[in-house]
Amino acid sequence: MKLKKTLKWSGITLALIIIALAITPYVFKDKIQSMIAKTINENVNATVTFDNVGLSLFSNFPKASLTIHKLVIENNAPFKGDTLFYGEKIHLKMSIGEIFKDAPEALNIEHISAINSSLTIRMNQNGLGNFDIAKKTKSTTTNETKNETENTSFSLSIQEYNIENLQLSFIDDTSNIKLQLEELYHSGKGDFTSGIVDLDTKTKAIVSVAMDGINYMKNISLSLDAIIGVNLKNNTYSFKDNKAFINQLPLELNGSVQLVEKGQLFDLKFNTPTSSFKNMLALVPEYYSGNLNKVKTSGDFNLNGTINGMLSKKTIPKFDINIASSNAMFKYDELPKAVKNIHINTKIFNATGNSNDTKININKLAFTIDKDVFETNGKIYNLSKNPTVQLSAKGTIDLGNISKVYPIDLEKNITGILNADISTSFDMKSVEKGNYQQIKNNGNLSLKGFTYTGAELANTFTVDKTAVTFSPNQIKLTAFDAKTGDSDMHVTGNLDNFYGFLFNKQELKGTFALNAQFLKVSDFMTSTTNDTETTDTDTDPNEISSSIKIPAFLNCSITATAKKVMYDNLTLSNVSGALFIKNETIQLKDLKMGLFGGNIDMNGTVSTKEETPVFKMDLGLKGVNISDSFTQIEMLSSIAPIANTIKGKLNSTIQLSGNLTQNMTPDTSTISGDVLGQLIDGKVNTKNSKLLSSLSSKIKFLDLSKLNLNDVKAFLSFKDGKVNVKPFNLKYEDINVQISGAHSFDQQMKYNLKFDVPTKYLGSEVSSYISKLSPKDAEKIKTVPITASLSGNFTSPTISTDLQQATSNLVTQLVQQQKNAFINKGKSTLMNLLKGNKKTKDSAKTEDKVTNILKGLFGKKKN
Repeated sequence: MKLKKTLKWSGITLALIIIALAITPYVFKDKIQSMIAKTINENVNATVTFDNVGLSLFSNFPKASLTIHKLVIENNAPFKGDTLFYGEKIHLKMSIGEIFKDAPEALNIEHISAINSSLTIRMNQNGLGNFDIAKKTKSTTTNETKNETENTSFSLSIQEYNIENLQLSFIDDTSNIKLQLEELYHSGKGDFTSGIVDLDTKTKAIVSVAMDGINYMKNISLSLDAIIGVNLKNNTYSFKDNKAFINQLPLELNGSVQLVEKGQLFDLKFNTPTSSFKNMLALVPEYYSGNLNKVKTSGDFNLNGTINGMLSKKTIPKFDINIASSNAMFKYDELPKAVKNIHINTKIFNATGNSNDTKININKLAFTIDKDVFETNGKIYNLSKNPTVQLSAKGTIDLGNISKVYPIDLEKNITGILNADISTSFDMKSVEKGNYQQIKNNGNLSLKGFTYTGAELANTFTVDKTAVTFSPNQIKLTAFDAKTGDSDMHVTGNLDNFYGFLFNKQELKGTFALNAQFLKVSDFMTSTTNDTETTDTDTDPNEISSSIKIPAFLNCSITATAKKVMYDNLTLSNVSGALFIKNETIQLKDLKMGLFGGNIDMNGTVSTKEETPVFKMDLGLKGVNISDSFTQIEMLSSIAPIANTIKGKLNSTIQLSGNLTQNMTPDTSTISGDVLGQLIDGKVNTKNSKLLSSLSSKIKFLDLSKLNLNDVKAFLSFKDGKVNVKPFNLKYEDINVQISGAHSFDQQMKYNLKFDVPTKYLGSEVSSYISKLSPKDAEKIKTVPITASLSGNFTSPTISTDLQQATSNLVTQLVQQQKNAFINKGKSTLMNLLKGNKKTKDSAKTEDKVTNILKGLFGKKKN
């Protein structure tokens, strides 16, 4: 009974404890959140915000877990606006009692972690750091002030910490150094309360280092497992038992780094623990170097160095780094060839602590593949003020051997024999300012049998021969003979700023001459699909598009001649002209070509700078075949669809502009401009046009095959898919015709035709009436105006004319005119009789006639 009662009270007590643990975070949440905000703001000179604080007494019971969500620390002046730190989650584990301690008491935290955070540390030109945000306590001798200072102090003890995915940036404006650590994972264990501790750390990160805009390390994988001796009394950090890796290269570190008032004081040594040549390959990222367990090596490789001195706003540490190898080789098991006779002797050093005195000496770098030997040497110095380069290279490389000695997936097949014997000396300021007379080059470079296959080219690109001559002031392309698909080209010319393009991201300037027997534009175009991940088996052919992009780096002029050029479905002959390429735009000047049995002159521009390519052209057509040009060129067919019925030649000037499609043909819905054309020996074939055959059936006297189109001139203007035709005249035998109107690119039309028709074409009845008129009256009705209206579609036209009405009106007019003539003649005779004129023989006859007329008018009716 007593046991049962004890268990009952124990259960109740346990339930109450669980309930208390559950509700405590909610009861004290606001108080804890306020306490954290107060503690932070009393101890830092910065603006600190966070979303909320979560407290759990269950997850690590009997320890408390505290989580701060989205913590942001923003700097005050002189770094106002900068974000020093952002943490998605800051997690702390401690005893429950630590939460309720007063400020003067030391806070003991067993574990702290930061998840998905970023830290940006900056040193400005005045040597101030944005990380120095701790509020300073005022030194005083009075007990009252001393007690006040002690009451506002804050002490912290951490036993274990870890950082998950930190993006750290260190920027020193005084020395132009930028250090970036990405995907940083770091953990450490140690008791900081004593001030001297051996910190057990593990670190992994991706490192990039740049100075004065020059990348010394970029995306290098770094890992370090080390015991670091921490002496908080003199701010010294010493490397003890450690193992480091740069990519896959093992390193050992010895020495220390001390934080002093002026900066950081370095005293470090490093070296590779072994001298195997595999260490050289380990410097290359694993993605490119492959599995080092499957490579055979011989010979040695040594990397060692020292770093000593002060890193401050005026100085960098002195350093001496040596990279050496002699008579080494390597061969991958799965590859057929080896690289032999490898010799490396390189030194990177700074003996003064002045960053500009950093020097790189490549005393020797040589290797052999099969019987091909290649060797280079040189110097690079004045790195921070005016980098100066002196290099020479001599030897032969079979480019096809690259994939046979090194396990790199080029994704593009390259072959060819490169021969070099060159030397160069230049400084970057001369390159930037274009002072090419300060650049010294000598030697020759040649490439033979080069082939290149890649997704950006429609066909394999083959270079039969390339020869480059280096002279003190110029790089001259003396030969470039290449083929791709069915196209060939032969190029010579000069490169004016090759080094500016290569080292300073400047435009590539040059002057070239291009000659070709045959050029097919589609050979230089790429077929791509809208979905780059679509496989060959499920690609929709209708989604395939071609595109050409004018390179932004080109700034050159080209004089070109080609015997034959195929563009889309057109074959151009004897093409010549000049092209000026700049700012992703090609300017065409005096481009001439033979096409459609005539000649075309062209001036204008094509630009791919914007997302949609645009063009603007002035064309001159001389003696081109009309039907061919207006059926084979979609743009011309849209402007003048009726022209395909005309046989003959055309002289024309065309001004137009608009957008281009992805395959660089005009987008007819966007073009605008005007056309002035003159026909030569033009004849009409009505069988090719529903419109003309329908017009002939409506106007019977019109035989369009006899239409005279010689020397006919017409002016057309077009915009927004609509073509307006200014009134122009045609001659059909002795009939004059005036045509005007408009049509759209979708073939809808509205035209008016005005005919001056001689009366002889209007039928026998009209001719009979006219024959009874006097010559003077007949002359007045020599022609009759007739109109025709054309609407609908060119392939399904609607034609209406006023021919029948005009004929009817003419007959009525002629009848009335004859009636009036008889009446007027009768009146004239009657007036002569009434005047009582003396009869003469003639007058008697006239009298008889008048009498007969009057009898006819006033006599009895005859049956």
